[in-house]
Amino acid sequence: MRGEADTLRAHLRRGGLIAYPTESCYGLGCDPRNARALKRLIGLKGRSAAKGLLLIASHFRQLQPFVRRLPPSDRARMQHSWPGPVTWVAPASNACPPLLTGGRPTIAVRVTAHPVAARLCRSLGMALVSTSANKSGKKPAKTAAECRRIFGARVRVIAGRIGRRRRPSTLIDLATGNILRP
Repeated sequence: MRGEADTLRAHLRRGGLIAYPTESCYGLGCDPRNARALKRLIGLKGRSAAKGLLLIASHFRQLQPFVRRLPPSDRARMQHSWPGPVTWVAPASNACPPLLTGGRPTIAVRVTAHPVAARLCRSLGMALVSTSANKSGKKPAKTAAECRRIFGARVRVIAGRIGRRRRPSTLIDLATGNILRP
């Protein structure tokens, strides 16, 4: 896995995109600090940059560079729901790239429970962008073969099974506690 992780890390550093299984569908991702990759991903999906993007990680420490320092009570609320299919909209750090936030002062983050996605983040030692693997407005891909059909060679596909969840992760605003997506 180490050699594979090094190859994949180099791919991401060069602005490469990947597709990988998550809790409910395949995710489309890249290095969240690579502006070129973020632009490629947004363009490939045909998605408005104003929507912002979500980050997944195997541990909260991978998300810390993107999230403003939180009071212990807020951090405890988030960590109580993780790992799992709960995404929190939290205050973005000053270092968080605007393409991730869609120009807002917040960033959506999750510690994933999906074994392949979590292992990917752990082996790469970083958080990953995670948006559904589809063209904007179309159904998300559920298999590696669908990802290859939709994106071809423009995306490196990591094979695996998606989780059993039928809906995307629950989205909660950390500041208000409001559920933005059940």
